[in-house]
Amino acid sequence: MNFDPMPPLPTTPTPGKPGDFDFLTGEWRIHHRSIVNGEWLEYEGEASVHAILAGICSVEELRIPARNFSGMGLRLLDVENRVWSDHWVNARSGVVTTPGQTGSFENGAGIFVTDDVDNGQPVKYAGVWDNITPTSCRWRQASSRDNGQTWAQNWIMEWRRA
Repeated sequence: MNFDPMPPLPTTPTPGKPGDFDFLTGEWRIHHRSIVNGEWLEYEGEASVHAILAGICSVEELRIPARNFSGMGLRLLDVENRVWSDHWVNARSGVVTTPGQTGSFENGAGIFVTDDVDNGQPVKYAGVWDNITPTSCRWRQASSRDNGQTWAQNWIMEWRRA
């Protein structure tokens, strides 16, 4: 598959502000492409997203009937530090991922990253919100084993307003 490159990680992130995720509020239909057991699959899904707490929280209910999958995206602004964190809750476990991917909006793209270790090796995981318009947006997930120099994308969601 041919992919748009991942945006560069910011050296000085832009401070977050209430309402940064307001673009996501509403009802959505989503075309997914993801790697499952080493193969790219395509399937449809939907989401309902609500902005709450005066724009410092965005709550997403994601539903993918074709894969018998659902979950919740929880995006929170640390008001004092002006940093967003993006968390996930899989409906099968009910456990919030912590610490979550932290990030900011840079040149029209929300870039959220976390550092982890896989088989004793450091790995970065990124989630990127981009191509944001009033009626559509895209979310991509990728990993990097060379500190963000190269990225392997593994999930792409094309959102369109319902």
